[in-house]
Amino acid sequence: MLWDMDGTLVDTEPYWIDAEYRLVGRHGGTWSEAHSLNLVGNDLIDSGHYIREHGSVDLTPEEIVEELLDDVVAQLEGEVPWRPGARELLAEATAAGVPCALVTMSYTRFVTPILAQLPGGTFTEIVTGDTVSQGKPHPEPYLKAAKLLGVHPEECVAIEDSDPGTTSAVAAGCTVLVIPNHVPVSAGERRFHRDTLAGLTLADLSRLDPTS
Repeated sequence: MLWDMDGTLVDTEPYWIDAEYRLVGRHGGTWSEAHSLNLVGNDLIDSGHYIREHGSVDLTPEEIVEELLDDVVAQLEGEVPWRPGARELLAEATAAGVPCALVTMSYTRFVTPILAQLPGGTFTEIVTGDTVSQGKPHPEPYLKAAKLLGVHPEECVAIEDSDPGTTSAVAAGCTVLVIPNHVPVSAGERRFHRDTLAGLTLADLSRLDPTS
């Protein structure tokens, strides 16, 4: 199983949105919810370019990303907002010996405090945005995760909440369980939409048919 993080495992998108508003405001620009939603699921450096252009922020994309990470990590120290059913499905997979990889465009220092609240060994492998050359929607993150697990992407179910992430997983060859959260995700080949992870089991995932 290949897991997205923001919006899928944890509902951190509101944290990112708040951080974007504060950053743009500090630098004298203007921001909107529509701009924030355009960034959901994207590579962080791509988001930095977008904020620089659309928020009129006179920083490099890399500097923008670091300021955002400082803000969101500080928010996570107060509370990690888990998505319904996510930890339960992860626990079932771990108990059954199903290898899981985390595939997120967030950076390692953002992921660390979240993983610290999960049992050790929950994720066999971790792919973050600062360990790939091309982020979602490019297939590289999911291709790398499958390779690290020693499996073919076609053997994997990816769990996603955004179009960029779903596009990345499908392009890599995965079957995708889509749990939309803050933004809609378009229908398409090898995409199976559900409203929530709550109540879903490994048996439910095994019944997803990529040929249907």
